[in-house]
Order: sequence, then C-alpha cells, then structure tokens
Amino acid sequence: MSRANTAALGIVWLVVFIDLLGFGIVLPVMPRQAGPYLDELGLSGPAKGAVIGFLFSVFSLMQFVFSPVWGRISDRIGRKPVLLISLTGSVAFYALYGLAVALPTTQSGLALALLLLCRVGSGIAGASVGTAAAVIADCTPPERRAKGMALIGIAFGAGFTFGPLIAYFGLELFDQQPWGVGALASGLSLAALLLALLVFPETRDPTNKAGKDFFSIRRTREVLAMPAVGTLVLIYFLAIFAFAQFEATLALLTEATFGLSVEDNFLVFALVGAVLTVAGGLYRPLVKKHNEKRLLTLGLVLMMLGLLGVAGVALQAATLTTAKLGSDWLKPAFYLALAVSVVGFAFVNPSVSALVSKQADPSRQGEVLGVNQAFAALGRILGPLLGSVLFQAGASHTLPYLAAVGLLAGVLSLLPRTKGAE
Repeated sequence: MSRANTAALGIVWLVVFIDLLGFGIVLPVMPRQAGPYLDELGLSGPAKGAVIGFLFSVFSLMQFVFSPVWGRISDRIGRKPVLLISLTGSVAFYALYGLAVALPTTQSGLALALLLLCRVGSGIAGASVGTAAAVIADCTPPERRAKGMALIGIAFGAGFTFGPLIAYFGLELFDQQPWGVGALASGLSLAALLLALLVFPETRDPTNKAGKDFFSIRRTREVLAMPAVGTLVLIYFLAIFAFAQFEATLALLTEATFGLSVEDNFLVFALVGAVLTVAGGLYRPLVKKHNEKRLLTLGLVLMMLGLLGVAGVALQAATLTTAKLGSDWLKPAFYLALAVSVVGFAFVNPSVSALVSKQADPSRQGEVLGVNQAFAALGRILGPLLGSVLFQAGASHTLPYLAAVGLLAGVLSLLPRTKGAE
C-alpha cells in the first residue's frame, strides 16, 4: 500500500475509535438518566422499560435506514464529506443530549422528546460505519481486505473499552453533573471531526460514477442479488441478532447471578471491549495464514461454545441455594465463556465484511457495505427485543443464550451457500 493509503487507514481508525468513545460514554448511563423523567410522568415499570427500550432501538433503526444511503452518497460525492457530515451530527446531538438530561424533572416531556431527537439524530449520524469500511476497501487490495476490516472491529472494541471507563471516571471532572456525559461525548466527536477535516485524505476513485437515487429499495435488492452477497448479509444479520441477545441481557444476568451494581457493569462492558480489541489484533496476523471463510467458521463455533458456557453458568446459578455455593468457580467460568463468545464475534465481523467487499464492484463499495451494515443494525434492533423477552420467560435465564446458539447453528448451515466468495 502507498503511504497515503496507510495514512488514510490510520486516520479512519482514529475517527471511528473517537466517535465510538462518545457512543460508549452515553450508552451505559442513558437508562439511569432517563429514569427520573419517566418517574415524574408516573409510568409503570413495564411502560418505563418500553420507553427505554425504544430509545435504544430507534438508534439502530436509523442505522438500518441510513447506512445504505450514506454508502451511496459516499460513492457519489466521496468518503470524506460523508464522514464530516456524520461527525458534525455527532457533535451536535451529543451536546443536545447533555442539555436534555440537565433539564429539571418538571420538564419531563421536553426532556424525553429531546432524548428521542438525540437518539434519532445520533443514529443517522452514526450510520456511516459502512462508509468507513468503504475507505478500507478503497485502500486495500483484496488479499489484504480482511486485515484492513479488522481495524474497524479493533476501533469498536477500544471505543467500548474506554468509553464506559471515561464515563465512570471522567464525570468526576464535572462534579457528577448529568450534562457531563453529553459534554464528554460531544467533545470527543469534535476532536474526531477536526482530525477528519484537517488530515483525512479522500480515498474514493473520482472516475467511479454512482447513481443519485440514494433512497432506493430496488438498489438494495440488487445488492442482495449479487453472487454470495445475499447469503453473507443474512449470515451477518443472524450472527448480530444472536449476539445482541447476549449484549442486551448481560447486565441483567450479572445482576441476577452475581449481584453486580450498575457501576460494576461499567467494568464488565469495558472487559467486553478489551476482549474485542485484543481479538481484533489477533485476527490480523491469523488472516495471513487462514482465509476469511475459515476464520468466519471458527468465529461462529467460538460464539456457540461461549454462549453455551454462559447458559451453563446461568443454569448453575439458578440452582444454588446461597450466593456462596459454587462462587469459587462460577464467576471465572462466566468470564471465560464471555471471552470465548466475544473472540468469536470479533472474528465474524471482519470476515463477513471482507468477503462482502470482495464481491462488490469498486464503484459500489460504499453502497454494498452500507447494506451489510444496515442488516447488522436490524439484528441489533430485533436481538435485544427477543433477548429481553426470553430472559424473563424462564427462572434460569438461559433462554436468550440457548436461542442464540440455535441461530448460530443455522448460520453454520448457510456457509456452503457462500461458495465462490473467497
């Protein structure tokens, strides 16, 4: 690769990482900060849960709608303008979030309306991950594509590692003021915006011409009809759908099983991010020796084994008569199972993205990778909904993880249909 391409990869990694820091800062505290406004409105427990669930889901819904749109726009006008628009939106909407949670509870209706606006806007702004993946596709030859795609996974992992930690410790700077979360996230997004504005080079080939019909179901169908692409997108959707059930119920499981507090769960989610980061770094040398399909298969198997382990821990915990019984091994077993599943997920992400990218025409990289990310967002909408229902459906709390294992078994059966995607 040229120096310019290497520099572009490094900068896009920093941009995604800093943007994900902002997301990781807000995500763990939003339910707590929305709670007083919901209490003021006199909502019941299930109604409060539904509102908070909707605030989470609407972010992914916007990504589902806008990921292909941003990808098509980036194919038309370039990657840099799209990234700049996206980061500008993040700065504005995280700042608005800080304003919303600083309102008194007497203005609960306004505060919740602003929170909804923030989640919608942040979801639209954050739908540019497909464009970041297109930058990597622009800068890497096919044989190095998977290694490049792993950078996004590392950026996600690092963002989720340090975002909750910054929220945990950084709020001390603002004397625990609720608006401090929005200020931190907005400030970090501003840093990413300035970095992209001043340093990031355009990577799209100017000779590639793309259409202007940015909102197009027909074009999405065309992408899904490309050889092997439709199956790969389905694999990605189902893998995200399965893993999102685990993510959405993780804090509930640690509370029910080990009695962990909200603050303790900051550290659990930071651990998830740290494992994602390390696994992404491990993936890069491995993909030199093993092709993407082998690592995709390995990732799916590891996810299944890890989630089976989580289900086993949940089942064993439900049979204990006291908190001390089995505690010497139960918690280490849980963290081991968690790590195995997260490593598997870290292998699935870049493998699918690289295989999809290789099947795409260079002039449509943004669009094709945007469609792939859109269906990942759909998995993040449906997974938490199903996982939350299944978690409450049984006293052992094993159903979300067993359902995820069943989905992943179905995904493994789809792999033969990707023949030709190498």
